[in-house]
Amino acid sequence: MPSRYSDADISVLMTEQKPLPVDYQSRLILTQKRGHKERELELDGLNGNRFVLMLRQNDFNVFDFSVILGVVSKETNAVFRLRRYNGKNHEHTNRIEGDSFYNFHIHTATERYQDLGAKEEHFAEATDRYSDLNGAVSCMFEDCSFKIPPKSQTNLFEGQIL
Repeated sequence: MPSRYSDADISVLMTEQKPLPVDYQSRLILTQKRGHKERELELDGLNGNRFVLMLRQNDFNVFDFSVILGVVSKETNAVFRLRRYNGKNHEHTNRIEGDSFYNFHIHTATERYQDLGAKEEHFAEATDRYSDLNGAVSCMFEDCSFKIPPKSQTNLFEGQIL
């Protein structure tokens, strides 16, 4: 049975401090797969939750990428996707609200989409806060309470890391 989280639970998980390891940049270098590059990094939050950061970049379309934050359910070990930062490579439609857009966008887990039987993070909002994978990672770090190690703050993703 999949994990289910209320909007209040989701908010608490999003604000839980997520310290990054000192070597997080080297651990986020994407590895080649078939048609894309990807990488995952597991992290322990300060309140005892286990999180996973997932990055994916298409080899042929620079605008086809995802940066995903999930929490690992303590009951099932399944990953519940809290937030997903997508590129500008497809049209998205929010089924409940009925709005559509073709832009960079941020997905957020909600109770109402879980109730609908859709992916927990189906709801999305268009954004102009980033225009590439590195920018999406930076936005996620800012939005989702990641704690960057002090010595890494001046050289966050200087282009060659991802």
